[in-house]
Amino acid sequence: MLKSHQMNYDLHCHSTASDGLLSPVALVERARAQGVQVLALTDHDEVAGLADARRASEEAGIHFIDGIEISVSWNGVSIHIVGLGIDPHNAVLSEGLEYVRESRARRARKIAGALEKSGIPGSYEGALGYAGNTNLVSRTHFARFLVARGCARDVRQVFQRYLVAGKPGYVPHEWATLSDAIQWIQASGGDAVVAHPGRYKITTSQMHQLLAEFRACGGTGIEVVTGSHAPEQYGEYANMARDFGLKASRGSDFHGPGESRVDLGLLPGLPEDLTPIWNDW
Repeated sequence: MLKSHQMNYDLHCHSTASDGLLSPVALVERARAQGVQVLALTDHDEVAGLADARRASEEAGIHFIDGIEISVSWNGVSIHIVGLGIDPHNAVLSEGLEYVRESRARRARKIAGALEKSGIPGSYEGALGYAGNTNLVSRTHFARFLVARGCARDVRQVFQRYLVAGKPGYVPHEWATLSDAIQWIQASGGDAVVAHPGRYKITTSQMHQLLAEFRACGGTGIEVVTGSHAPEQYGEYANMARDFGLKASRGSDFHGPGESRVDLGLLPGLPEDLTPIWNDW
């Protein structure tokens, strides 16, 4: 049983199978160097990197957890739901992820069209050049291309100038529903976790509504300590974990050197009174 609060868990990170900069093997090597003892790879809507990451983790002496991060549309807002301890070969999960990936591909073409209208041609091919998985072209791949083109100084600035609501490359999109994402994760034997809740531009009342619906649909966890949260938010979301009876998770949301606020394994621990997501593993 993996119950200790003292072990170094990192249960949210990305590889080149989605929008990370490191291959699954290189990601595991970095995790080992950073002292991670339990690692989950949670690529966006994709499980292609899990087998390589598991093999590398076994060689590195890291306990590996199969994971996923599913894109969800909830009340007009894009929300991410992490699945931990999934079976990547489960048919229900595989069919659901295929649906989301197909919708990603359609959105990528629309983003390229919108950027071309704003005077930036060739962005689809450019983004494709930054995608380790050509079946999954994301906004992050467009952002890296636009940085290389000199349109902004870094990925964060690209999002602010081009890829969020009201900007030239923004394309509204409908992802999976919250209930579908949780159902797919549960069907594959996994725990559903709300990823980086402090990142969503919703009110406290809306967050409470989201967590109530998430809990009612069978969701079990919330990321409390994450690279996407400022330190003062750890306590805020610890309180929400307590209020909604959710288990707490910890993950860097690491995408690569130079692009992530926090490196693998370098977050503080969870508050000790919370029940960690790994409590029953």
